[in-house]
Amino acid sequence: MLLQRLNEYARRMELPPKMYKVTPVPWIVDLDKQGGFIGFSRTSGGGKRDRGKQLTAPYPGARTSGIKANLLVDKAEYVLGLPKDDKSAARHDDFVELVRECADATGDAGVSAVLEFLQNMDPATLGVPEELTADQWVTFRVEGGFPTDSLKVQSFWANRFSSADGEQKKEKMNCIICGSKCIPVSPHPANVKGIPGGQTSGLAIISANSVAFESYGLERSVIAPTCATCAENYATAANALIQDENTHLRVGPLIYLFWTKQDSSFSPLAFFSKPEPDEVKALIKSAWKGRQYTSIDETYFYATAFSASGARVAVREWLETTVGNVKENLARWFMLQQLVNWDGGEGEPYGLYPLCASLYRNANKEMAPNVPRALLRMALYGGSLPMWLLYQAVRRNRAEQKVTRPRMALIKMILLSGEKGKEDTMTQLEISNTTPAYLCGRLFAELEAIQRAAMSNANTTIADRFFGTASSAPASVFGRLIRGAQNHLGKLRKEKRAAYEALQQRLEEIQQQLPEFPAVLSLKEQGLFALGYYHQRAADRAGAKASRDNARTQEKNDNDILE
Repeated sequence: MLLQRLNEYARRMELPPKMYKVTPVPWIVDLDKQGGFIGFSRTSGGGKRDRGKQLTAPYPGARTSGIKANLLVDKAEYVLGLPKDDKSAARHDDFVELVRECADATGDAGVSAVLEFLQNMDPATLGVPEELTADQWVTFRVEGGFPTDSLKVQSFWANRFSSADGEQKKEKMNCIICGSKCIPVSPHPANVKGIPGGQTSGLAIISANSVAFESYGLERSVIAPTCATCAENYATAANALIQDENTHLRVGPLIYLFWTKQDSSFSPLAFFSKPEPDEVKALIKSAWKGRQYTSIDETYFYATAFSASGARVAVREWLETTVGNVKENLARWFMLQQLVNWDGGEGEPYGLYPLCASLYRNANKEMAPNVPRALLRMALYGGSLPMWLLYQAVRRNRAEQKVTRPRMALIKMILLSGEKGKEDTMTQLEISNTTPAYLCGRLFAELEAIQRAAMSNANTTIADRFFGTASSAPASVFGRLIRGAQNHLGKLRKEKRAAYEALQQRLEEIQQQLPEFPAVLSLKEQGLFALGYYHQRAADRAGAKASRDNARTQEKNDNDILE
């Protein structure tokens, strides 16, 4: 289905002629109509991003380590014979022979002029610019026009490719993409480029170079017989989606591609990369809360995830749904991650990367592809998040002995994604939540607050030492922590009476709901502990800020009265 959908997308594009593609060419050899040399024209400024003039030109398909010339445009080693290794002369001869074949078959005047130049060219006296290296691409321009634009040349190249490698002797088979009878092309003419970790020459989606991957005597890409047109189309479509900033998303070792069956203004890309709070609110309002009153967009929506696996594309994900379903699922995805900010204010939504990165010490080096896959699948397809994500989040909490807002948002998503109707719960402190694990988290936050209030210059807190144990085996540590807190409370009672009374009251309120400490907390309960801890700390910060604001307001009012 993936290749069929890519083929459909390619047919909507303005495709170049068969076996042509847009290629940056930094050098042009200008000739007159008799093949006389006029000079070199440089189309590139020499910068890394300035690769030269974009030309629609022939390309040779997937080129390996062997000798395989491209028609009329190629590396300077092929075109001009610039030396690179002991095969350079043979590569140049192959290029000249291909131009001769084209000139004989087409009778095109421009190609004949190029052939005349090549047959009489002396690289030693040509005056090749020093900046022109053997690996840079070169083409020809005859009397101001490019021979590659000739319809005769385009037809020659398409026919030559279709009949290459003795295809006339091969058995016809049904194309797996379009279903038509064809001589299957092998290898496929184009690779997919731009995949993280992949080689610069591109990767093959269909290929078999080992007996282990072959079957029924079919070798190489013939294991999945494909006609030349479809083989070129699916690669062209994939490369176009990768090059378009609006249709791809890179996350760790994966690249996601998104497209629709018909033209659509909707794209999830901005929501996954840098979600704007107002846009997320509008999405939730229109697609989730108002879903009973709005028509559903039935436009088909497609998403796939690619990664590199040697010289091949590994298809990690394939999703086929509708735009309407994606909007609804995406809205729920954002509702589930709604969480109060660390200071008690309204928290902003997260894109895909911060949620994934929260599970790692160094996400750029350590992120496994299954993490973004799980999150993105749920965002597009719905359903719930797997519990192994919660295990990773809890383990990260224990390793760091602290919590972060992105990780807490992810934990909340995991805990609630399997329960319908609870999308807008657990966003902030829930006084009515009497779950022992949640209360233990709240209590731990208050014990830490007591320590901070009594020892404002302390370099470490109880969280730095005991978070892991307290969140997994509360009974083994909370008695000790409460006894230690009594000493801090005694100090506060003498030095900071107001702080003492507030902290003592909150401590008692939580303890009254917690008759005993659980011996062990399950994985889900450890997630609830972390949420309780985060919620309580955010509420305490908000309360402290409100008290400071009230004090300043009261002071200002008192001063106004005195004046």
